[in-house]
Amino acid sequence: MLKMSSNSYEVSIPMSKKTNGIPETTSKDLQTLTEGAVLSFHNICYRVKVKTGFLLCRKTIEKEILANINGVMKPGLNAILGPTGGGKSSLLDILAARKDPHGLSGDVLINGAPRPANFKCNSGYVVQDDVVMGTLTVRENLQFSAALRLPTTMTSYEKNERINKVIQELGLDKVADSKVGTQFIRGVSGGERKRTSIAMELITDPSILFLDEPTGGLDSSTADAVLLLLKRMSKQGRTIIFSIHQPRYSIFKLFDSLTLLASGRLMFHGPAQEALGYFGAIGFHCEPYNNPADFFLDIINGDSSAVVLNREDIGDEANETEEPSKKDTPLIEKLAEFYINSSFFKETKVELDKFSGDQRRNKLSSYKEVTYATSFCHQLKWISRRSFKNLLGNPQASIAQLIVTVFLGLVIGAIFYDLKNDPAGIQNRAGVLFFLTTNQCFSSVSAVELLVVEKKLFIHEYISGYYRVSSYFFGKLLSDLLPMRMLPSIIFTCITYFLLGLKPKVEAFFIMMLTLMIVAYSASSMALAIAAGQSVVSIATLLMTISFVFMMIFSGLLVNLKTVVSWLSWLQYLSIPRYGYAALQHNEFLGQNFCPGLNVTTNNTCSYAICTGEEFLTNQGIDISPWGLWKNHVALACMIVIFLTIAYLKLLFLKKFS
Repeated sequence: MLKMSSNSYEVSIPMSKKTNGIPETTSKDLQTLTEGAVLSFHNICYRVKVKTGFLLCRKTIEKEILANINGVMKPGLNAILGPTGGGKSSLLDILAARKDPHGLSGDVLINGAPRPANFKCNSGYVVQDDVVMGTLTVRENLQFSAALRLPTTMTSYEKNERINKVIQELGLDKVADSKVGTQFIRGVSGGERKRTSIAMELITDPSILFLDEPTGGLDSSTADAVLLLLKRMSKQGRTIIFSIHQPRYSIFKLFDSLTLLASGRLMFHGPAQEALGYFGAIGFHCEPYNNPADFFLDIINGDSSAVVLNREDIGDEANETEEPSKKDTPLIEKLAEFYINSSFFKETKVELDKFSGDQRRNKLSSYKEVTYATSFCHQLKWISRRSFKNLLGNPQASIAQLIVTVFLGLVIGAIFYDLKNDPAGIQNRAGVLFFLTTNQCFSSVSAVELLVVEKKLFIHEYISGYYRVSSYFFGKLLSDLLPMRMLPSIIFTCITYFLLGLKPKVEAFFIMMLTLMIVAYSASSMALAIAAGQSVVSIATLLMTISFVFMMIFSGLLVNLKTVVSWLSWLQYLSIPRYGYAALQHNEFLGQNFCPGLNVTTNNTCSYAICTGEEFLTNQGIDISPWGLWKNHVALACMIVIFLTIAYLKLLFLKKFS
């Protein structure tokens, strides 16, 4: 019998072995459940600063997300239930050491000891949106996780054995060699995708597994299968903690522990089988055939018919004893007060006191350090391999880009076919070289997707200790950026150079190819610098397009740079097309004669006519010395280094906690 009092009234709760048809946990299960890791949390409070208003009227207010949350999570299925905005995900992230520590207070202990600094790397965390590489097979995804998270002392055979064991344990045998799937590629089902995400975390055999809404986006049958799988795993001694919104009864009856949250307050924390009895004793009776989880949410939201009846009963009794100021206390506060005065809370406090002891704890240590099981070079190799497989496995974008490059090269070759050495040839050469330069810039806008599309995947894998930021960054550059900018430049040069009939010299051909590649790399580096940390591709693309339009104005074709006023002329040194265009002009025009049959040294009747390439370059303000050519490549190389450094620093200091 459980007795509970609140102010002047007292209620009693009968403790039955079976509540409303929910089966109890057997003694054999209890023996198993006491062998794993026990997670306890003490006085968890979490506040965030929120800005309100507009511009000069903006105010910063502090919003309370969680208030004095205490509890114990033992081996088994530990569910965190509550309405939307109640603090479920926040509590889960705090327990998993994945929440921004600013505004956070309280302690989280593992078996009575502080969480190790690398706790989030050693525990498993399955995010709500499945973040697995869709172009890879289930086995390839698991191989990537095993290669980067398991120690290098393990042999390849041992790692493959671990992978096969996880595949078998999660029932993924039939789809192990099937691609997970993307929006373009048909893949595995939703349930199999969710199990793949769980398998990625089980590779390290964690004693504690966190899951954020594991049934989200799944049909009822698939959700049942996922929870039954988690139940089997919990019987092996794992502590499984997950948030869930509104489970059906067949899922609810699997829970070992239930934590009810509403508006950041604790409504109930204890055995799931005794929750109905607890609420029944304080006047909230579940109707026959009603889902307990729905019933709890109805109570919290004030929607249940039991709530109305309870308000009348409690209201009549409380009116005699309560102060007038307490008569209008919100329902959530009343429920939180009921729980604080219950024996469930008192028993929890006794258990928490056993775990807390007299240790001095560093509350934020688990947030500051990420440890890695492998070296930088090992991580670089596997990230490059996965990125290259992703490139080959999703050929729509890469092949389309090559096809467009070939088609555009043929069209340009046809329009400017066989350029002549006459005054018209000067205009045509200037026009086609300008187009080649600007085309390289605008075609590099697609590089913004390199870091934006995989942002969630990167954040999850980085926090979980898969790899360093540097390994990821350089791996993406080597396997994705370099080949996808080099190949189009080579193809474009090979097609257009001979169709246009440009300067018939071998060195001029390779200088043009090198120039187009460096322009593409610098434009792509700028795209990465702008896109790093962005969540929406369209915003990064818009910023890139606006930047290139302004750069194009100062490239040297639309306006003669010598005529630009001094207070604006400095902008030309920030223009990528300007350096590429100047290098291509220097390479093509130097040594050319555009007045055939005319002796320019003796006939000087028309001083305004441009007959040589040197005259044209001088008129454009381009240095005709050898340094006049190579200084453009040096400037572009410096811009590449600067933009890539900015992109790397933005990734490094990206806010990785929610």
